[in-house]
Amino acid sequence: MNTLIKLLAVLLITPMIFYSCSPKIIQSNVQKVYYPEIEDSAKIQFLATFNSSTDIEAKQSAFNKSIIGEVDQVKIKKPYGVDYFEGKIFVCDLGIGGIVEIDLKSNKFNQIVPRGPGKLDVPLNISIDELGTIYIVDISLQKILVYDKDFNFISSFGKGELKSPTDIAIINNKIWVTDIVSHTVKVFDKKTNELLFSFPDTVEGNEDWLYKPSNISASKKYIYVTDVGDGGIKKFSIKGDFISKVGSFGKAYGQFVRPKGNAVDKEDNLYVVDGSFQNVQMFNDKNQLLMYFGGPTNTSGGMYLPTGISISYDTELFKKYVDLDKFDLKYLIFQINQFGNHKVNVYGRVEHK
Repeated sequence: MNTLIKLLAVLLITPMIFYSCSPKIIQSNVQKVYYPEIEDSAKIQFLATFNSSTDIEAKQSAFNKSIIGEVDQVKIKKPYGVDYFEGKIFVCDLGIGGIVEIDLKSNKFNQIVPRGPGKLDVPLNISIDELGTIYIVDISLQKILVYDKDFNFISSFGKGELKSPTDIAIINNKIWVTDIVSHTVKVFDKKTNELLFSFPDTVEGNEDWLYKPSNISASKKYIYVTDVGDGGIKKFSIKGDFISKVGSFGKAYGQFVRPKGNAVDKEDNLYVVDGSFQNVQMFNDKNQLLMYFGGPTNTSGGMYLPTGISISYDTELFKKYVDLDKFDLKYLIFQINQFGNHKVNVYGRVEHK
């Protein structure tokens, strides 16, 4: 009888030990948050948020803690730019002078601080191409640094041609970089890193002049430049010809106080972060405001001094958050907050079936 009791105890305790050490799946939000709030009209759904290693890595068991001591929680310190590739969220963290890699497949939270010739100083924004090559804009070093998907340093370019680079977009085998001091976008050849041209070729006071070009995104047809000095987004052709302006200074819908990061989907719907309103406004390809989401709250889906934003069509790991009987998850929107407990927010563009 005693042997049977001991055997049962072992069978009960063993899975508890393994469970306490196993990686946990990214957090599940009990309450679903939609924008607009009415579920039937939802276009954007808040999916998940990440702030530190405890949001992704397994909780340390009491036994493990007694053996090796308590493992310190690693937090994102001062994030700015963001991109996503093959199940990994890459965040430019000014607080460490490097990159935070949130690996959702292996449940690992890594701080990457390159040394040697690939050392970073003030990494503002990041862009990853279809092969996984990583491009980082460093405003202090005045150049673009390039790494492979394992973060081995490849090369750098732009030194001497860039004065204060702030953001980067990659499309049509070209690299587009905003330079806030020279009031231009500089375009480089992706293969040779040769400077091809810059735009706009204009003077201050004209509608196409860039006062403070801080952020950039690109579609197959258009280049979108956040001009924080002119309170809106300047829209150019891929040849650099000015087309129109989206928004203006003001506090009404469709206006901005402090526009920051912008991102564009395959249908030329434009998403613009406003650091003052602490939200994201969405416009169609005719520059018409469709909706906004976020807001200055510390609850799920809220924002606190938002900066960067990016879009990914690799949705597989986030489908579990969506009611797939009702919605299709079209793509993901990654959004950065510099403060608060939601440093990286993930939203989904959803459509009713």
